[in-house]
Amino acid sequence: MLDTPDAVMAALRENDARPYGRTRTVTAEELVDAAEQFDDTGVLSMALLELMEAYEYDGERGKGPVVFARVLRLWDTDPDGFGEWARQQVLWRFKWVADTLKDNPDVPLAAVRRWHTELRDRYRAAGQDLQPYYAQRYHLAAHTGIDVQDAYELWAARPRAELSDCHACETRARARHHLAAGDDARALEALAPVLDGRSGCEQEPHLSQATALLAQLRQGRSDEARSGHLAGYRHARGKASMLNAVGLHIEFCALSGNEPRGLELLAENRALFAVTGDPAARLDFLTGAEVLVARLARAGHGELAVSGPAGTAWTVDSLLAHLRAEGDALAARFDARNGTDAVGAGRRARLAVEPLLAEPLALGVRAATASGLSAASAAAPAPRRTVEAEPEDFTALVLRARELEVLGHPDADRLWKRVAERAEAADFVHPESAELGGPERLRAELAEQRAHEALQRDACEEGKAGLLAAAELFEQAGLAGSALMCRARTLIADLDEGDESDEGAEAEGAADGEGAGRGGRRADWAALDAALARAEELRAGGELTDDDYLIVLQTRAYAAHHDLSEALPEPAAEVTGRFEAAVGGYRRAAVELGSERRAATSRQYTADIAARQGRLAEAEAELREVLAQLDAAELPWHTPRVLGLLGQVLLQGHEPGQAVEVFHRALAEAVRWGDDSYPYAPTYMMLGHSCLQAGDLGGAVRALSEAAARYDRKGAEAVEEAARVRLQLADVLRDTGRAADAVAVLESVLLDASAARLDVRMLAQGRLDLARGLSDLEEHRDAAEEYLRLADLVAGWEDQETHTMVACEATLALARAERWDAAEAALARAREAHGKAPQVDQLAATLRELARLTTREKGEEGLAAALALLAEADAVGEAAERSGEEYNSWYLRGGSHYERARSLAVAGRHEEALAEVERAIAEYEAGGVRAESPRAEAVRLAALIEGSDLGRTGAAVARLAAGIARCEAAGLPEAAEVLAELRERFAN
Repeated sequence: MLDTPDAVMAALRENDARPYGRTRTVTAEELVDAAEQFDDTGVLSMALLELMEAYEYDGERGKGPVVFARVLRLWDTDPDGFGEWARQQVLWRFKWVADTLKDNPDVPLAAVRRWHTELRDRYRAAGQDLQPYYAQRYHLAAHTGIDVQDAYELWAARPRAELSDCHACETRARARHHLAAGDDARALEALAPVLDGRSGCEQEPHLSQATALLAQLRQGRSDEARSGHLAGYRHARGKASMLNAVGLHIEFCALSGNEPRGLELLAENRALFAVTGDPAARLDFLTGAEVLVARLARAGHGELAVSGPAGTAWTVDSLLAHLRAEGDALAARFDARNGTDAVGAGRRARLAVEPLLAEPLALGVRAATASGLSAASAAAPAPRRTVEAEPEDFTALVLRARELEVLGHPDADRLWKRVAERAEAADFVHPESAELGGPERLRAELAEQRAHEALQRDACEEGKAGLLAAAELFEQAGLAGSALMCRARTLIADLDEGDESDEGAEAEGAADGEGAGRGGRRADWAALDAALARAEELRAGGELTDDDYLIVLQTRAYAAHHDLSEALPEPAAEVTGRFEAAVGGYRRAAVELGSERRAATSRQYTADIAARQGRLAEAEAELREVLAQLDAAELPWHTPRVLGLLGQVLLQGHEPGQAVEVFHRALAEAVRWGDDSYPYAPTYMMLGHSCLQAGDLGGAVRALSEAAARYDRKGAEAVEEAARVRLQLADVLRDTGRAADAVAVLESVLLDASAARLDVRMLAQGRLDLARGLSDLEEHRDAAEEYLRLADLVAGWEDQETHTMVACEATLALARAERWDAAEAALARAREAHGKAPQVDQLAATLRELARLTTREKGEEGLAAALALLAEADAVGEAAERSGEEYNSWYLRGGSHYERARSLAVAGRHEEALAEVERAIAEYEAGGVRAESPRAEAVRLAALIEGSDLGRTGAAVARLAAGIARCEAAGLPEAAEVLAELRERFAN
């Protein structure tokens, strides 16, 4: 019941703890009504200020001036009724009103300037510095475009004052001034203290992260832009008060080649189209969205369904028309009010910007590609070469395609596609040419190419069916040798459900970094032997070309390589012998027939098996010789796969620096030759692992982000691979202190509909990582929810150790979120799981931490509960001792004594606390070298109790001196420094 001023004040405090949003705003309105029933200026002023703050951060800034007018009337009538905090807020919020009036085109410019005068006069009367006044004059000048530089200098030259905007917000304003002047480098330099976390506030660094995105791209600082987007958008998502920032993130997606991600942001923030209380921020949002949809429209996606204002089904074209009409009208209203074209010109400049990168920036997060919208090609490490012109003559075109196919040249695919386009034209007439052959042969060749395309998409059954259809067509054309070649390829097409191309499969197979095989199937050697016998027969009769004969031999070599890979690490002699015979025969025939390409392929098989068996030096030497062979034969387009395999051998041999260089070369060459069938995704993944082992964490983030994006393009069949890479990426991000980035990556995996198709253990690991990441960000409520979901997921697992661990971590997350009843329930769950699958150290650690949190939250009143938890932790250890369970006894007992000492100290029972910490030090003695660090912390606590609480500074100094010497002897300089600082404090 809000029937007393104290009840209203208590409700105001409760509302202040709520997140900004509709619930807080409605409650604030109700509390103003409740406060009005009392003749109490203090309560009403606090209620009005709370309502104004709710409007400010809920997208309803336009209502703020009306509320503030009521506050001023109270202030002028009864200033003594305002508390100290409220008096300061009255002066502070003059600036809020100034910004709100400026950002509303319906407020005349004269009224804005009158308010500036009011602000100046009020500040003078209160004895305040006028720097905030000059800041508001600058903001208006920047908005209107009138005397901007003069206004900037008048503001920027003045020192900060008590009522200046926070340091982070002023920094952002200065940076935006430099951005408007085209000086990206200076703007980013100005933003550095905010972006690196040295300065912040309620909305910072998140607004500055959005502000910096495009400048970072223009300056080549793509890694920072990626991080700023991941962390910044996650905070801004769905928030009315961050409307302009969301628009900047959507714009960033459009200009960094991430249109599918931009559409996802548009859908996630659809409700923001209804936010109208801040016209300037709305214009920013609409313009950012228009940059995205205008790009899609120009790319020919006008009919694509997209998210827009609720109540209408939107396409790119219809949403673009809506955004353009409203955005232009709103900008025109501002310009009409201001008497300048500054707002409209700024909007037009944003809309005119072209993409800032030649290739898409891999962001690391999963973005579901919209239906009908293809993701652009991934970032290329090197430019493609200039391809030769296509012959205009159809016969010459087909002959050149055949020639390049024999060479394994990547351009063969391009030329065959062109052949198919021309052959399928309505007016096509097959030329009469002996070299070209009849239309039956061409139909067979095109059917073969379609089959190859299906196999490259991992559409195995479609590919096999296509090869058999091509074989029939070749038979009809009288080309029995080509028909046999197609049938032979079907025998290896589904061995690993992967790429059956000549050099592709072995690179793909090794790219998983494992020594085991890949599919579990075995080759049909009866069919392969029959194919070879038929090949020999046809060759003797002159019906089989040399290249088709080598392809038949290659299928046997590939099958033998596959079977041996499956049989490792202890293959049968028969399997090894078959490999040596098949691969050796293939190599000898390739050399005899002058096919350097086929000979190199056979050596790759040999090198790959050597690497899988741990003969790394042999594998490396073989692959380097293959590279030299290809170079001498002028077949450079075959080197990417050899380089990819060499990189894996180097990585396996603990040479990550060399592996990084080789993987980069492989990717560069693959792009240079336009080899679209190259296994880019696994190569980028292995590059990421190499960078990680080489200590290049930034390189690892870039490579793993790219790998994930590449797997996304493979569609549903690569969902699990993409998720696995993202889990690795999140680990790297978290290890580098970028917890917000890691959480954004994990959320993109777990919140996506495809998560339901993931392996349950991978899903569980992702949830665990996400929960821990949220805890790192101190988002304890969300962390607790993830832990509880995870606990439900693993509750039925046979290995209940995981359930115990998750329930323990959930307990602490709930306690940190101050959900004590839920924490107790989670603890009960942890106890039950521990009974089935003991995790002694973890449960004891959970009980100790819960005791600490209880003391922190409840102080002396929580002492009994904290001591009970610590007694339970001791009992857990004692029970383990009796049952013979392994656990860290010295750490468990020492930790309990330490936490008991802290709890007793908080309760003012200092002698008992000192005795407990002495017991902790004694327990740590049993831990040897491993215990030196916790022992040093116990010494610090003992000295604090002794010196600060009990007044025995001499004893504390002596204790610290001994502790410092021990830390230095143990190689713990940081611990020694901490103790030395405390000793200095007591000594003085």
